[in-house]
Amino acid sequence: MRNRVLWGAAIAGACVGAVACGGGNKNADTARTDTTAAATTTPTPAPAPAPAMNDSNIVAVIDGANAADSSGGHLASTKGTNAAVKEFGRTMMRDHHMLRQQGQQLAKKDSIGPAMPSGDTSQAHAKKMEDSLKAMPKGAAWDQAYIANEVAAHQAVLSFLQQAQGSAQHADLKALIGKAIPAVQGHLTKAQDIQGKLSSSASTGGADSTKAGSTKKP
Repeated sequence: MRNRVLWGAAIAGACVGAVACGGGNKNADTARTDTTAAATTTPTPAPAPAPAMNDSNIVAVIDGANAADSSGGHLASTKGTNAAVKEFGRTMMRDHHMLRQQGQQLAKKDSIGPAMPSGDTSQAHAKKMEDSLKAMPKGAAWDQAYIANEVAAHQAVLSFLQQAQGSAQHADLKALIGKAIPAVQGHLTKAQDIQGKLSSSASTGGADSTKAGSTKKP
């Protein structure tokens, strides 16, 4: 089974409600959906999880999304130039860190060891997206690329969580996913709102710049 998740993300993620795994999966911090071209192409929806997906798979995938969105949020809080983008990044960083800790505590209590599904490529996609954002210069294009990725990642994570809730066996895991879903939906709605405003601002700003340039000519 191939799972393309966040984030993030996003994990990524929260995305807030992402459930984390125990055992300190160091590589999970780079897990995220590859949406480098999200601003110009339609994001590919995350495939439905296989019926045999177990709790170890679920906590591993969601932890990766959580970690990725937290990492991406930190990057946005320092590299973003739009105020709403920077604030969204801080929210992602804070919420995902908190939910990841809760997930780790749950996994430890219920003895759920993380195990990525066979064939999963989310970490490779996450690394590619992270490298792309790090390489891009600050500016409006960076803000748009980050938010486009957040929209796609949250859509993927939301879909994954909804299906994982039905596959999860531990009652605690089901409950935590249930609490995560509305949080992820809230992040998705906010990201979509910011994306719309960035697009509108870019369109208006371009027109204003043209007018301003023409008025300065003698």
